[in-house]
Amino acid sequence: MKSTRLLKIVAALLILALPLWLKNEYMLHIAISIGIYIMLALSLNTIVGYAGQFALGHAAFYGIGSYVTALLLLNTDLSFWLVLPIAGLVTGLFGFILGSPVIRLRGDYLGIVTLGFGEIIRLIFVNWVDVTRGPMGLPGIRSPELFGYTFSSSADFYYLVLVLVAITVLVIYRVVHSGMGLSLLTVREDEVVAESIGIRPTKYKLIAFTIGALFAGVAGAFYATYISFISPDSFLYTDSVMILAMVVLGGMASVAGSVLGAIVLVVTPELLRFASDYRMMLVGLAIVLMMVFKPQGFWGESRRKRNFYGKEKADKPQKSPAAVSDSNSAT
Repeated sequence: MKSTRLLKIVAALLILALPLWLKNEYMLHIAISIGIYIMLALSLNTIVGYAGQFALGHAAFYGIGSYVTALLLLNTDLSFWLVLPIAGLVTGLFGFILGSPVIRLRGDYLGIVTLGFGEIIRLIFVNWVDVTRGPMGLPGIRSPELFGYTFSSSADFYYLVLVLVAITVLVIYRVVHSGMGLSLLTVREDEVVAESIGIRPTKYKLIAFTIGALFAGVAGAFYATYISFISPDSFLYTDSVMILAMVVLGGMASVAGSVLGAIVLVVTPELLRFASDYRMMLVGLAIVLMMVFKPQGFWGESRRKRNFYGKEKADKPQKSPAAVSDSNSAT
């Protein structure tokens, strides 16, 4: 136990000190990209892993958060720190609006509807030229400022995304490891059983959609100010599939799994750059093999050591009541 705690402390210190010993700007960009995708994977895992809703349009929420942030920073004098929660809330509202009519759908039907939603949002970005400038995108998005200091270096944005990732992990962890999380899992496993014990499936699925969309919007807000340019090409269907692959590969209904899945699927294509013509094919093959031989993902539900009330699971089988009474009488 002490060695595990020490390992966690060392890992946390290395993460905090990363910009101090990693001077390569490109590597810092990869680290920042990992942070963005961790937020996206965690937000989608709330919908797919915990609520059991097959969603294929998560990039749309990511894009909405980015465009709301870009438009507010370009057309108003609002601070980024005010725009950030506004973007999250607006995107959460879109999640609520989408979820309200579609949460009664299941399986492939829900996937098709969310896929259509993602394409509708992308086409709005492309065709609403007066607002979004269409395919030309929105350049010159302001960087965050704090007490007169303007974020400009990769290290600045690294620490900002680190704070946002920490907040996302903390909030989603607290949500899913609570009575609400247990209710979501109950709804995912069997809606009839959930209703029989007083759990309203539509209510909890709608909550999951709203929370997932909100944090995707926060990730989009950070992306817009970090890149300082956004266009409809940044929020394609393939991005939704990639985020879903991170959730499945890392392990559904697992916070640690989403983090691990995001790291693996951002880093692996970079490691395979030497095989530029075949790297995505190799990544796809690796995912297929992973799903065949380890369908629970890297860190699925079976790896979770605690239940939703924080009590340790017993490693040894519990004694039967008869055995307990016999041992008490013997003493």
